[in-house]
Amino acid sequence: MTSITPADSPSGMKITGVAALVLRLPDVTDRCDGTQDTCLIKIDTDAGITGWGEVDSAPTVVKAIVEAPLSHQICTGLAIVLEGADPLAIDLCMTRMNEAVNYYGRTAVGAHAMASVNLALWDIAGKACDRPVYQLLGGPHEKRFRAYCSILFGDTPEETYELGRRFADQGFTAVKFGWGPMGRDEKTDIALVREARRGVGDDVDVLIDAGQVWDWKTALKRAQQFTEFRPFWLEEPLHPEDVSGYARLCERSPVPIATGEAEARYQDFEKLLVEGQVDWIQPDPGRCGISTMVDVGRLAHRLHRRVVNHSFKSGITIAASLHALAAVPHGEVFEYCMSDSPLRHELTRERFEVKDGYVSVPEGPGLGVTIDEETVENFLVR
Repeated sequence: MTSITPADSPSGMKITGVAALVLRLPDVTDRCDGTQDTCLIKIDTDAGITGWGEVDSAPTVVKAIVEAPLSHQICTGLAIVLEGADPLAIDLCMTRMNEAVNYYGRTAVGAHAMASVNLALWDIAGKACDRPVYQLLGGPHEKRFRAYCSILFGDTPEETYELGRRFADQGFTAVKFGWGPMGRDEKTDIALVREARRGVGDDVDVLIDAGQVWDWKTALKRAQQFTEFRPFWLEEPLHPEDVSGYARLCERSPVPIATGEAEARYQDFEKLLVEGQVDWIQPDPGRCGISTMVDVGRLAHRLHRRVVNHSFKSGITIAASLHALAAVPHGEVFEYCMSDSPLRHELTRERFEVKDGYVSVPEGPGLGVTIDEETVENFLVR
């Protein structure tokens, strides 16, 4: 796990408070859109430095894990064990949290909660050193990445065509379509991808996110059927735990296979890369943290695979993803969520504009983002 050196640490800084803030739009549907609600982590210190993190999980469950009172030594909330700790001792803070949630939270939402704290700790570290996080991580290998527009499939092939045309006209060189009606039946699956390609035209890459809908044999058949539409990759065609299915699929698929957004622990990413043989691994810092994302990216590089962020949240997660990608070799593309939500576009004052198809790593201290307090106030669940 990555950490800064003691020489970078101001003497005696301590965490004075850890808060979990749940934000939610007035209307939330069952669409697979993580910008309808979110949970922010705010860490205060006695040096007057505040760090921010964000988690892509069940927001109210994360809040409960952060705020849970003492039960016993290995079953308690995160805020208690972090209070008084040195925020620049990132590895030590992560160890404390892992021990505190030993009985109930070493995986899944417990790991997600710790990941969001990890983002906030790196934000504090960068601010304390007056440097962007990517420099503390040993980067940058790159300072800008080709942004692919990330959206959901339309409800129909015709709507998918219109979406593709709209975002290609905005200057994106790659567009990913995901979830929605994919997996309903063979005819619809093919029509969705056909219209996605027709909508973006011949010169824009099409990425397909199936949304965990098939077994490996069906996924292989779809990969073969989609080949004429030249997909850049086929993402999450199988259930996350079907590692043997991924191995069979990747051995035969004519289309590169991407997955990993559902994972939080290094060993689970490693299993997908080594046993599952996936071509692209997709850590989300809001589920695994910046430290783990960097470690996974470096593992992928050693195995001659590719790493790309999963980010379908606000500017906090976008910034964390950019810093982590900048710290690993051979970053190529970047997931750029285009969901139409104020929690995606207005939570940070920074907008991360796409210029000539590329998005750049922020240069400000820490994560390089400023929280829009008015947006927080408007959507805070009390």
